Amino acid sequence: MTILATAAITATAAAAALLGGSISGPSSGSLVQGGGTVRAQVGQQSASRAAPTVTLNLRTSTPQLAKCFPKARSQVTVLLTTDSIGKDSFTIRAWGLRPQTDYTVFLIQKAGPNFGAAEYIGDFTTNKQGQGVNVFTLIVEEAFAFNNATPARTDPNSVGFWFADPTADDGCLGGKSPVTGFDGDGSAGVQMMNSGNARLP
Repeated sequence: MTILATAAITATAAAAALLGGSISGPSSGSLVQGGGTVRAQVGQQSASRAAPTVTLNLRTSTPQLAKCFPKARSQVTVLLTTDSIGKDSFTIRAWGLRPQTDYTVFLIQKAGPNFGAAEYIGDFTTNKQGQGVNVFTLIVEEAFAFNNATPARTDPNSVGFWFADPTADDGCLGGKSPVTGFDGDGSAGVQMMNSGNARLP
């Protein structure tokens, strides 16, 4: 497994401000806070109007996690603007997760084990209601992992996110749940959700 830490990730201030508010369902694409509706601002407005987008609905990674979190939902929306402004905007929204928990987000070669090449692109944290949102600025559509020694090029066209703390999944999986390397400190829990058969371009 190859894990590539990305150097070009920027979480928007708008997304950070939304944590702690309630988040509407996947169909609306809106984030609700304090009774008003706030749209996540991604990319430049001029590019946003014309840019194509891709949306993936993530699924719970295992039946055991689905049983523990029966209302878990997550949606990824990518605004494809690399050709016009040299970067894309990746928005992840999630509902029905473990409250007040950090998750790490990756672009991955394969949605499930053994995942293949993986690129760490950012984090999000759920609020007291188990809802979370964040926006990352990076190249998504043309992202690739490259082994210069081989040389081999791999396109990470799937998405997954993991419990950042290896103990955060213990309430569902028990104290002997696997510790994985899917965090910056090399110690994370299991994958919570992934994009399944849906693929990024």
